[in-house]
Amino acid sequence: MEEFFENELVTKFEEMIENSEELYFDTEEYEDIIIYYLEMGDISFAETAVRYALNLHPDSLEIKIKKFEVLLELENYTLAKELMDELKESSMESTDFLVCCAKYYSNLGNPRRAIEYCEAALKLEEEENFLHNFMADEYVNLEDPFTALKHYQLALSIEHNDDYALENIMVCYNSLHRGEDAIDFLNDYLDKFSFSETGWLEYGQFYFNRKNYEEAIKGFDYLLAINSQSVGVYANKAACYEAMGEWLKAVEVYEEMLALEYTKSFTFYKIGLCYKENKQPVLALNAFQKSLRDDPQFYLSMIEQSYIYEEMGSVKEAIHFTKEAVLLNNINLEYHKRLAFLYIASGNIEESVACIKMVVDFEPSRFYNWYAYSEVLMVTGDYEGAVEALKKATKMHNRAELFYQLSNCYFHLNNQKDGRKALAVALELDPNLLEGMKQKYPFIKEEAEKVKTKKK
Repeated sequence: MEEFFENELVTKFEEMIENSEELYFDTEEYEDIIIYYLEMGDISFAETAVRYALNLHPDSLEIKIKKFEVLLELENYTLAKELMDELKESSMESTDFLVCCAKYYSNLGNPRRAIEYCEAALKLEEEENFLHNFMADEYVNLEDPFTALKHYQLALSIEHNDDYALENIMVCYNSLHRGEDAIDFLNDYLDKFSFSETGWLEYGQFYFNRKNYEEAIKGFDYLLAINSQSVGVYANKAACYEAMGEWLKAVEVYEEMLALEYTKSFTFYKIGLCYKENKQPVLALNAFQKSLRDDPQFYLSMIEQSYIYEEMGSVKEAIHFTKEAVLLNNINLEYHKRLAFLYIASGNIEESVACIKMVVDFEPSRFYNWYAYSEVLMVTGDYEGAVEALKKATKMHNRAELFYQLSNCYFHLNNQKDGRKALAVALELDPNLLEGMKQKYPFIKEEAEKVKTKKK
């Protein structure tokens, strides 16, 4: 890999451009330079290399095919089509050209035509592993997992370490609902290639998805025996223990992960969740605090600490950590709702108003947001503000609860006329709510009788 990044040809080419020199590179050298840039994803330099190459070798079919490939990367399909038509007569025996044609049609959403070019390329008996994977992908696009499966299997038979083909074979079996065939295939593969990390990962995931967690753990353990540095596999194994409710075993696995990780905040967070589930709040808090020491902006650990402090009866601390989480993730409405709830629970009703107002602004389509917002405004004595909010709310939600609230606000503002109008609407929409509303809003009790009498 180091040799690839320190490519002498590429260095020489770039120095030539930088110094405005004219050096000679033969076609094979230019091909290598263009391939380097394509594989590095530097399409701009690949295009530059093509231009220099064609200036020096204007009749080179190989360089023109590389230009075709660059045009596809640039999504310049008009020029790509022109070049494809130009090269067709002379390049139908070139695997690279046929692959480019297949890519052209694939990119334009014509998988059947792409497959035709892949089939033509297969006859040249080059790049067969790549071509079978390409064709399989196109059959997936055609929603034909049965044929896709056959080609992924052919790709894997050519290159048994082809992780891409192996993973997609399992995806196809899943799409075909052929679980037994999938595990039979995988067992056969692992019998032959017992050191395949991808094979054991797929084995573990297969059983995890079927909730056979003990068998999944066996697969992950085999993988870890092959490569103990596979950090993600520890997380998969821990997830099995979590699904089994074996919280302390999950913690043990996460602690093994910690020794391998550079950034540990998420793993400490997961440890904290396990201790929380195991009803060990002090250990959970300790883990969440370690998570925040590793990453002071890890708001997930902040919000979890707030829940634990609330459960322990320390609402002040719960508010503190929820506020910190809101500052770091201001668009999370659940955090704003939680902060509003904690303010109300602590008796700081005024503090909750801004939180609920933001929730209403972002989720105006939810009736209960307006209901809660109006309720809080009334509790704080802001009946005028509540009226304005309820006018907006009733335009979107024709609900009796809102009109009962609106009538209560008007009565508090000594606006008997509008109060009775709102109450009449509320009674029309849902008279069954009246008894509950009379308990909440005493003004309504007397006025409801007047509205009923007026109706008679």
